[in-house]
Amino acid sequence: MPEHAAATFALKSWDEKPYDEMKGMPKLTRVSANKSYQGDITGEGQVEYLMMYRDDGSATFMGLERVVGAVGGRSGSFVLQHSGIFEGGVAKAALSVVPGSGTEELRDVKGQGEFAVGHQPPYSMTLDYEFE
Repeated sequence: MPEHAAATFALKSWDEKPYDEMKGMPKLTRVSANKSYQGDITGEGQVEYLMMYRDDGSATFMGLERVVGAVGGRSGSFVLQHSGIFEGGVAKAALSVVPGSGTEELRDVKGQGEFAVGHQPPYSMTLDYEFE
């Protein structure tokens, strides 16, 4: 039976740079960001996003984030895959633990999560997880 983790995160840094901009075409950017987690998930995250912006300011993004810390009292690290959209000032993402990415006490973790956050903290997320 999966456990439910609720946490908040803070953005410690956000470094976004365009890597492909052409007139009349969507802008492509790359983001490196650092996060800190509190709640049922504690620790630090390092995420790399690839983003595509439309003319209306909405965006689609995907990313990989290594989280180092603890989930439900077990320590180690794991990688989250992000797949999301940004529209109307809200970023919504589906999260999944990348199979085989867990270490130490989180070695066999698997799970799915989500967040929907605006520009103002606190940023909340959930993760339903279990161990194989």
